[in-house]
Amino acid sequence: MKKNIERRLHKVRMLCTDVDGVLTDSGMYYGENGVEMKKFSTRDGMGLSLLRIAGVIIVILTSEKTKIVQQRADKLKIKNLFQGVKDKAEMLDGLRKKYSLSWKQVAYIGDDINDLEVMGHVGFAATPSDGSQWNKRTAHYVTKRKGGEGCVREVCEMILAAKKLDRDIVSLYRNGK
Repeated sequence: MKKNIERRLHKVRMLCTDVDGVLTDSGMYYGENGVEMKKFSTRDGMGLSLLRIAGVIIVILTSEKTKIVQQRADKLKIKNLFQGVKDKAEMLDGLRKKYSLSWKQVAYIGDDINDLEVMGHVGFAATPSDGSQWNKRTAHYVTKRKGGEGCVREVCEMILAAKKLDRDIVSLYRNGK
């Protein structure tokens, strides 16, 4: 890991992620009866759980509003879920202040144009390998993995490594379940 990236990640106390295109593959799946479905990566979920156990504040911030995302957040024990958000930068600024954090202590993963403003504020911005060209130019890091296919886990592992919390990850997991 490059030293500049490692320094940025070491400061992270809050990780915020978008949903569609980051936690999912950006597909919109509809069954015959009109039921909407989304595919989430269990590896991304474990990464977020490990960070939460390690004391990093996890935030899910999305402009969409679905029961599916609420169910996923509940399963992962993520209390900071904000759906139907039109101004992500304003919402995250309020959360940052609530937790007495500087922008340098906030990491964000976003994949499309509606994430660009917030990505410009945070101390560490990442985008999936299949994120938009604008997000790739704005991000401090472009993941090797695509949205919904482990890109969030990749960033979570990088944060844990930068904080030297990955050395005894099994113990961290067992003690924090």
